[in-house]
Amino acid sequence: MDDNAARNTPQFARPNRRSFLARAGGVALAAGAGPLLLPGTAHAQTITTPQNGLQGGYFYSFWTDGAGAVSMELKDDGRYTVDWTDCGNFVAGKGWSTGGRRVVNWEGDFAPSGNGYLSVYGFTTNPLVEYYIIDGYGTYRPIGTDRRGTVTSDGQTYDIHRTVRVGLPTIPENQIMQQFWSVNQGSRTRGGTITTGNHFDAWQAAGMTLGSFTDYMIVATEGYQSSGRADIRLC
Repeated sequence: MDDNAARNTPQFARPNRRSFLARAGGVALAAGAGPLLLPGTAHAQTITTPQNGLQGGYFYSFWTDGAGAVSMELKDDGRYTVDWTDCGNFVAGKGWSTGGRRVVNWEGDFAPSGNGYLSVYGFTTNPLVEYYIIDGYGTYRPIGTDRRGTVTSDGQTYDIHRTVRVGLPTIPENQIMQQFWSVNQGSRTRGGTITTGNHFDAWQAAGMTLGSFTDYMIVATEGYQSSGRADIRLC
């Protein structure tokens, strides 16, 4: 990647936001987060500070670097909205407290003005992998230098990439963190189906081995130095 691309590509250059999570397994709340909402609780709330928990039968996660204005509203069941103006970097979404092979159906309206992504997003451990299955995006489509082919799933074709982060102080014991990517060659902004197992199998065939699914997996809205709105529902 050239210097100009690195300056304008947050997904390959940004600080790791994983450090705010408590790694005790299952559902973990960030320090200073609000009360835990149990599955099935229909209780809408607006959040603006990093936290995660359970609401409406789903796990939710919200992280922001604090720049600009970003708010997430947790709706009933699998729905959430995000509004952001002149943000730095944020990730917000709903899903499951552990990842794995799922058929993920989402619908709604993903409307970034500038750089943004709509993806299935999560982590594995041993090895530590941050993974993205990007279904929709704004003005920038991620392109990595370590391309590993393509995968066709659910009527879409995705490019496969791998990146590596080393020596970040926010990664435990400065271990290596890999990033695995499937990036839609098109862009879906109003809904779709993502069969995660198809991507996991394609990554494995490309020499990209995931770890254990002990961490969350969410349908995430992400923005970087942009504005926009998303109204997303898992269905």
